[in-house]
Amino acid sequence: MVLEKHQEFENVFVVQHPLLQHKLTLLRDKRTATKSFKELLNEITMLLVYEATKDLPIHLKSVETPIETFDAPQLKGKKQVILPILRAGIGMVDGFLKLMPSARVGHIGYYRDETTLQPHFYFFKVPEKATERHFFICDPMLATGGSALAAIDKVKSIGVKKITFVCLVAAPEGVKRVTEAHPDVPIFCASIDRGLNEKGYIVPGLGDAGDRLFGTK
Repeated sequence: MVLEKHQEFENVFVVQHPLLQHKLTLLRDKRTATKSFKELLNEITMLLVYEATKDLPIHLKSVETPIETFDAPQLKGKKQVILPILRAGIGMVDGFLKLMPSARVGHIGYYRDETTLQPHFYFFKVPEKATERHFFICDPMLATGGSALAAIDKVKSIGVKKITFVCLVAAPEGVKRVTEAHPDVPIFCASIDRGLNEKGYIVPGLGDAGDRLFGTK
């Protein structure tokens, strides 16, 4: 099975595609260089997006092929919004856009207090008519769940009804917090790891995704 609904958590889906799992193993390796890390993150995101968009609404549109005219399926409604949580979420945007090139891109910024592990808000920008759009919030890591919860709360506060959260690696603690607070928001990920260490990092995880993505550590 490529897509597996998690047995413990409602509305959580783990994508088990062999190519994705192979690439995730390479991404976890501490020897993987920044350039390769970016490429792998992009490729894994595309595979996640393929599954996360499986229920997008469609309608029929009349199309003239070189042979005849017929009614063909087309995405319905306003363009979707990709909303990366800064800064590591930026690394997932290209993966989304390769499959959804017409999607709009917003930004939401939080930084984590390394002592309290709490997220601190600093930036939010989304397209017009946001309430009519499907938002895909993305962040490579779902650790304590603080930033994910804050981002979902913020998006819901402006009236958005349809939200999907996409990440690469999650911790059970973070998944539990998000699903309990927002049971209507599906989560798509490549792995739910063992848990969190004393610093709030996912184990075994893949380290700090932002530092590895941007070469800042």
